Amino acid sequence: MVILEMEAADRTDAAAQLAQKMYEQGRIDDLDAFLEQVNAREHQMATGLPGGIGVPHARSKHVLQTSIAVGITRYGHSVDFGASDGPATVILLIATPAGAFSEHLEVLATLARSLFRPAFRDSLRRAHDPEVIAELINSSLVFFDH
Repeated sequence: MVILEMEAADRTDAAAQLAQKMYEQGRIDDLDAFLEQVNAREHQMATGLPGGIGVPHARSKHVLQTSIAVGITRYGHSVDFGASDGPATVILLIATPAGAFSEHLEVLATLARSLFRPAFRDSLRRAHDPEVIAELINSSLVFFDH
């Protein structure tokens, strides 16, 4: 679930584009209700990470399977996720089932550790191939059963 050359008006639009991918793959059962939860989470606290990363996320009863959708913005485009060092060019929407509290935290923590490494961020930006991007993300989460 990867969008290359993403152009999004704002963080809400970026999350909606990525959530649509999850919905099409049967990972969430109510697109609008899930997006309400993602956007409510964004209003509580910005989800931008240093290095041009946005990590919108939500635990929700509308999530059927832990999922990550990735958006790599078109060259020259970026989306403000509230990070102190500027807008994001890599956006990862993380969706976990409502009951998966510890898994949600582990996915966030593990991905954040990878995303703090400049080489990992650069690999995501340079990949230009959805399968390579999926493999990079999956390999950073090796202890999960996808």
